[in-house]
Amino acid sequence: MHNDRWGTARALAQAGADLIALEELTPDALPVYEAALASGHPHHVVVGTVGLWSRYPLADSRPVDIRPGEVRGDWSRGVRSTVRTPSGDVAVYVAHLPSVRIRLPDGFGTGWRDESAAALGAAIAAEDLDRIVLLGDFNSTLDDRGLAPVTSRMTPAEEGFGFSWPAGFPIARIDHVMTRAATPVATWTLPATGSDHLAVAARVKL
Repeated sequence: MHNDRWGTARALAQAGADLIALEELTPDALPVYEAALASGHPHHVVVGTVGLWSRYPLADSRPVDIRPGEVRGDWSRGVRSTVRTPSGDVAVYVAHLPSVRIRLPDGFGTGWRDESAAALGAAIAAEDLDRIVLLGDFNSTLDDRGLAPVTSRMTPAEEGFGFSWPAGFPIARIDHVMTRAATPVATWTLPATGSDHLAVAARVKL
């Protein structure tokens, strides 16, 4: 949900990040982010509703299939790209896992989210590059066992922990930065924009 795309885009452009990941991108919002981020982040890739903007060149960008088996239609929420950083190549993944649904009479339905997490974990396990940075909206906190296929393979950025959702009164951290063969040094949230999430930032040592 979003009310001020230009405001969010400007805030992200001014945050000083080398990499910016976006989820829930819509066709009408994409030109706004492309225009606002172009000068500082000239390299980008968009797959479905997720995108990655980078200061550094991107190579070997491709979709990551994390679609649950029951989901039909146009549903693409994962992308992987090699970022050519001054410290060498890093595989960067952006993912948006399905939200946990309340389904009567069964209560919370986590099946789609768990299936998507398993697919993402398998993609990470098959990654050829040693160094990975994973960015995204996981619709869950790190202690959720449904994320184990991912969290068991990655190191979450937790130092300086900040809640990210909902933006008006954050009560949970469901947006995460995780690494493999790289060290997350600190993480924090940016001030609220028009999004219903707070943007999460992290510093990673390669």
